[in-house]
Amino acid sequence: MDIRDLLMTDLMIMDLKATTKNEVIDEMVHNLFVKGIIDDEELYKKDILKREAESSTGMGEGIAIPHAHDTAVKKPAVMFARSVNGVDYQSMDGQPAHLFFMIAAPEGGDNTHLQALAALSQVLMNPDVVNALKAADTPQKVQDIFAKAIAQKEAENKAQEEREKAAANQPADDSRPYIVAVTACPNGIAHTYMAEENLKKQADKMGVDIKVETNGSEGIKHRLTADEIKRAKGVIVAADKKVEMARFDGKNLVNKPVTDAIKAPEKLINEVLEDKAPVFHASANDATEESDSTGSVWGDIYKQLMNGISHMLPFVIGGGILMAISFIVEQYMGGAKSPAFIFLNNAGNMAFAFMVPVLAAYIAEAIGDRPALMPGFVGGFMATVYGGSFGGAYTANVMADAKSAAGFLGGIAAGFIAGYLMVGLKKLCAHLPKSVEGMKPMLIYPVLGLLFIALIMYFIINPIFSTINIWITNFLNHLGTGNLVVLTLVLAGMMAIDMGGPFNKAAYVFASGAFANDPKSVVAATLMAAVMVGGMIPPFATAIATAFFPNKFPEQERRAGISNWVLGFSFITEGAIPFATADPGRVIPSCVLGSAIGGALVGLWHVSVPAPHGGFWVTPLATNPLGYIAAVAIGSIIAGVVLGLWKKEHKG
Repeated sequence: MDIRDLLMTDLMIMDLKATTKNEVIDEMVHNLFVKGIIDDEELYKKDILKREAESSTGMGEGIAIPHAHDTAVKKPAVMFARSVNGVDYQSMDGQPAHLFFMIAAPEGGDNTHLQALAALSQVLMNPDVVNALKAADTPQKVQDIFAKAIAQKEAENKAQEEREKAAANQPADDSRPYIVAVTACPNGIAHTYMAEENLKKQADKMGVDIKVETNGSEGIKHRLTADEIKRAKGVIVAADKKVEMARFDGKNLVNKPVTDAIKAPEKLINEVLEDKAPVFHASANDATEESDSTGSVWGDIYKQLMNGISHMLPFVIGGGILMAISFIVEQYMGGAKSPAFIFLNNAGNMAFAFMVPVLAAYIAEAIGDRPALMPGFVGGFMATVYGGSFGGAYTANVMADAKSAAGFLGGIAAGFIAGYLMVGLKKLCAHLPKSVEGMKPMLIYPVLGLLFIALIMYFIINPIFSTINIWITNFLNHLGTGNLVVLTLVLAGMMAIDMGGPFNKAAYVFASGAFANDPKSVVAATLMAAVMVGGMIPPFATAIATAFFPNKFPEQERRAGISNWVLGFSFITEGAIPFATADPGRVIPSCVLGSAIGGALVGLWHVSVPAPHGGFWVTPLATNPLGYIAAVAIGSIIAGVVLGLWKKEHKG
């Protein structure tokens, strides 16, 4: 495809009016809508902003390339816009952007337009082209500059491929080292090819032979062979999504975000040449990373979960910190009737009340887009409702005597169910007459989405969790107090299973019920100590794991780990929920192990705490304060270390 077929003159804005980043996006998106390139202005803008949230598309050197793959795109196009004065676009070099290229790529589009977009991204790395574009004052001049530049680039690429083939057949030597690289970004439209171009240009300057594999929207290009990898002095992986890693086992490997290859290709190449790159050792999980990077089921589920978690985190952290402060006020500054305690505790609890609904809503939104948001939110809220909750104002369970909510596990289920319900509804409504098109988002989707999620939560999900809770309670009642160590081990371990769900609530209700019946009972106070130890260990464990194994966690979780020191201190187990949601297979077993050990130590050392909550703030009340602290510390360290060792290294 000729680039001029995409870079249409009637789309160009030669004198951009916008003065801020958001205004640039608004003006360009609106122009695409007016010109008939997209049919849903709001949806396309949302995806543009979503891509900007991952990393700025302000590439530096005065260039910005906002882009998105989107169902709103009717036909592929590139809109050029120029700002004479420049706009602060949060570019990599911190300088204003003058040239803007908004790429509209349809989902499921053919490879011809993707190849043209890749070529456009590459030529924008040429400073001569950029300077010519800055001076261009007519759309025709812009088209001519690109047509000439791309023709020249295609000739250079052909010559480069011949050099790569020749280099691959020659033994590597110190005078002309040979390295290989992989570039990839989430959308695979611009950054992937810019990184490729800059690595090649820099390698040529340094007298280094390089072959670069690109994992872009059109698939994998220039795939590295086993012989090429074997011969290479080292490997550069510049990627923001998963790529096939197992093939690099035993090689010196530099693993960085794709923007590093754009900004600092010399640094990455030198890490390989100077033997500063660590040796990569593949794990069993690395063998599946190729399928994950191309949109596997598990890869999609992970992304959907992370969308829910990222929106839930502020509620967990904000609410948790305020609740922690309220406990300080309660214990040392006025008691439970203090206005300050009542205010702070209520504010924290109100934030927590939204935690599961927000989690479910944004899982659903990631699957079924905006129409799924409301059903997800309601389904998540229903997962928090049981008989007597919220003053008995709501009924969310066909079992009228339900004693437990579904909790965050039920919220996760609600999010996925609501999301895929909406996907199904969209498919069912796809062939409806165009005359009812406007009714879909305003009537059909919200009514049917709400109806179906409510039916499923009311008759299936919530009854299941309530039944589980009854079984657990009966089990605990029959366990008795004959073997105190076994009972404290079980109670503390249950606190970490679902961190607010039926298992957690059953354990806490059992212990607090025994304490309420006889506050002077040493055994009841020991049970209270066990559940508090079991509830404190998960947030402490995640805080320890993120502190001592930072490479195993994304930045978002590392930040959340810091707040968990405070939440753990205050017996706020919910601080660990984002971690458990993102990786339940590792986080929950690690925390259960640590909590169970901590609980067993409570029973063994006869630790009693005659208080229903408070965490470490009520340590002065404990019969064995050192044992109380030690049980939490030992359990947390074991859980944190197990989790840290168990987690695989985070890529990105």
